This record gives sequence, C-alpha cells and structure tokens, in this order.
Amino acid sequence: MRFNLLGHVHVITDTGRLIPLKSSKATQLLALLLLRRHEVVGAGVLIEELWADDPPRSAMTTLQTYVYHTRRLLAEHQVTGEERELVLTRPPGYFALIDDDELDVTIVERLIRNGSRLLEEGRPEEALASLNAGLDLWRGPALSTVPCGRVLESHIAHLEELRLFGVQLRIDANWRLGRIGPMIPELRSLVISHPLNETLHAKLMGALYQVGRRAEALASYRNLRQILSDELGVDPTPEIQRMHMEILNGDHVLA
Repeated sequence: MRFNLLGHVHVITDTGRLIPLKSSKATQLLALLLLRRHEVVGAGVLIEELWADDPPRSAMTTLQTYVYHTRRLLAEHQVTGEERELVLTRPPGYFALIDDDELDVTIVERLIRNGSRLLEEGRPEEALASLNAGLDLWRGPALSTVPCGRVLESHIAHLEELRLFGVQLRIDANWRLGRIGPMIPELRSLVISHPLNETLHAKLMGALYQVGRRAEALASYRNLRQILSDELGVDPTPEIQRMHMEILNGDHVLA
C-alpha cells in the first residue's frame, strides 16, 4: 500500500488499484495524521487545522464524525480491514499507524538525504541517481487536491523547501559530472519561481559563464541586482559580487 501526498492525493492498494481521495475534511484530517506519523496528534491541533480560530460548538463531536468517515472510506476501498487499522484513537487525539515505505513523503526524504550524503562522499553519479528517484515522486504541488488549514500549510512549506533542496543538490551533482549546459533551462525556471534565492542566481551565472555565454551571465547578475534592489533595497552578497567581477575579468569561476 502507498499513500501519495506529493501531488493529487491518492492511495495505491496492495493489488495496484489507485484510489483518489476526494477533497473533504476527512481527507484533510487523514493527510495531517499521515504527515505527523509516529506521533499522536492532539484533538486541539486537528480542530485548529479544520476550523482555525472559528471552530463550531460541536467541534469535538464533528471531529469524531470525520474520523469515522475516514475509517469507513479506507475500509470501503479495502485499504484497511479486520487485520489492520490505520487511524487509531490515542488520547488526547489520534494516531496514523503506517510504515515509512507506505508514504511517498518519507521515501522522498530518505532518497534526498541519501543523495546529500553521497555527494558529500564524492560520489556524484550515485547521488544523482538517488536524487532523481526522489524528485521523480513529485507529481505536482503537495496536497494539491486537499483543503489545507494553517497546520497543513506549514507542512507544505517544509515539503517545498525539501524539494528545492533536492533540486539544488541535483544541480550540484550534475555540475561535478560536467553536465552544465543541460542545467541552464531548469536554472532559468528556478530563478523565475524563486527570484530572491541568490544561490540559484549564482548557479545560473556560473553555468552560463562555463558554457561560454558570458554576456548572458552578466545580464543574469544585473537581473539579480535589480530584483534585490526593488524588493529588499539591498545588494547581492559579497560572494556573488566577487563572482561578478571574476566573470567581468574573464577569470576562472567556481559555482
């Protein structure tokens, strides 16, 4: 069985059936329990996620109803049965009993962590394989078909940071393997979607310069400087300014 949260939320059963989980409060509750696996999630946290600062008077009773609907949905699709429960009652709240290999999020975390370790050990080819395997599990924005309150939003922010970290590691692995040119389109896309991330701008500058596109590298620096000035009123970091001077002088530049 596999619960997939990185994109459209669905379950893949042991028999290979794909079961989409419709947008509902019950799915919202299940997603939070899955993301906080290995810990009891208090009823107060679940109520905050479902209703923020405006819970109904019957919040506790309604929460119990959503738990019931979640359990019934999983049972109807034969995800759970007499031999296995997934959503357990554990005072002061509820607990998701799930193995790490049954959730795409934990698999991605492990693969990216492994890729980071392999890169540190000077094994970029193996690191790249691990990072690609992890990043390929993303099928779109996390929890894209689930209503999200502020508790889940914090988890989504963490997952997006994890994804960006994995992408940056993959860029580093490709760089070490000398595969610089093919990275440029992805880097251009990344600086557009993360305009204040100076590290990504620096990687784009370095990649353009390394493949002989010096004018574009300098234009990339000017673009970064303009963005930082307009948005934050600051200049690029001293390291990036030094990199800019090295490109201007035609010196050797490291990423």
